[in-house]
Amino acid sequence: MPSTDSKTPQKPLRGTKVGTVTSDKRNKTRTVVVSYQSKHPKYGKFVHRRSTYQVHDPDNTSKSGDRVEIAVSRPVSKTKNWRLLRVIEAAPIAESYRAEA
Repeated sequence: MPSTDSKTPQKPLRGTKVGTVTSDKRNKTRTVVVSYQSKHPKYGKFVHRRSTYQVHDPDNTSKSGDRVEIAVSRPVSKTKNWRLLRVIEAAPIAESYRAEA
């Protein structure tokens, strides 16, 4: 009889991406840039590309510079079709701020 262990890897959600928060100036909205490489159709060289997404962050948990995981969701507004799943890695704190604290 197969057992359901908690150690079995979970299947990733459909439509998830990992990117970097570039703007946290708006309330409950973050701008996330996802970088990737794609092969040029004619020359075959790999070129760096990036896509920008407007992400819904209801608790304002992410800050600028954080690496986050985002997922497709129902439309929240005219431009927001993505939601924040989790903060993977927090942005490093600048040295000047550490000295003052």
